[in-house]
Amino acid sequence: MQLIKAGLCAFGMSGKVFHAPFLKEHPGFFISAIVERSKEESKEKYPEATIYHSVEEMLKQADIELVIVNTPVQTHYEYAKKALEAGKNIIVEKPFTVNVSEAEELTVLAEEKGLFISVYQNRRFDRDYLQVQKMINGGKLGTIKEAEIRFDRFRTTPSGKQHKENPDQIGSGSLHDLGAHLVDQAVQYFGYPEKLFADVFSMKGPEFANDYFEILLFYKNDLRVRLKSSVFSKEAHNAYTFHGNKGSFLQERTDNQENELVAGAIPVYGTDWTQPLNGTDGILNFLNEESETERVLTSSEAGNYMDYYQKIYEHIVFGYALPSPGKEVILNMKIIDASLKSAKEEKIVEL
Repeated sequence: MQLIKAGLCAFGMSGKVFHAPFLKEHPGFFISAIVERSKEESKEKYPEATIYHSVEEMLKQADIELVIVNTPVQTHYEYAKKALEAGKNIIVEKPFTVNVSEAEELTVLAEEKGLFISVYQNRRFDRDYLQVQKMINGGKLGTIKEAEIRFDRFRTTPSGKQHKENPDQIGSGSLHDLGAHLVDQAVQYFGYPEKLFADVFSMKGPEFANDYFEILLFYKNDLRVRLKSSVFSKEAHNAYTFHGNKGSFLQERTDNQENELVAGAIPVYGTDWTQPLNGTDGILNFLNEESETERVLTSSEAGNYMDYYQKIYEHIVFGYALPSPGKEVILNMKIIDASLKSAKEEKIVEL
């Protein structure tokens, strides 16, 4: 296989969990460089990678063609721009940037230089997300009229991470963090909405960045899509609730890839490496062809974040479609920016 040399801009949780394991196990990639400013933790698992102490040093010295910008969101624009100017293709962790203007500028720069930007929207490869897409495509729900997508947690105490919780830092808070996933899923399922209304604030208090949001997306044909997240949710809700003119579908959030990776699981190339689902995680209630009600318990099939890197590889080597290109994810940033504006002004914002 053609070997693609890659460099990681950081070796925090994102690098350790979501990127390095997949780059190492995919036979088409080679981790040539890792940035660790003061430590050398990557040596144990990735001894073949050269450790650099700054992104600038890596871009100047490392023999790489692909750069993963997995630093705090407030630095995405800076490092992505430097990587593009150095002639590197880039993968940027979500959220893409802190606002639309930064995302648009990076996308234009990449096009001018004949390079690509892909945003790491890994939740498109979650088992639950894929199951909902399967149900929509299957047609048993009919025309979707109402949908709710949630991503809740129970984290009532501060994490201490300033780039995520300091309200004075643009890009901090749940809206940019978890909201980047929910907005992306809504756009993938239904396209770009016409307008929105949002409620965004901090349940922990004004000294912390937003940890709660509710966004109501207005679509043509009277479709309403609600995106919601709270850190004061001890009991789990259904992550997806979809209602159509023929039936309803309720889906739990059951993808466990992140937890398994944190616990030390090694993703295996070419296989469904995750633990199988025990039992059911969805409910389908619909009118069949005889207009009789059927209620079925469903089980989702495995997701696989390796599929993201496989698509990156196929794009570089064969020219296949790029997963979550920057130009596409700009739409997500427009929705996030508009949500902040809506919450601040307490009004509906046209898109």
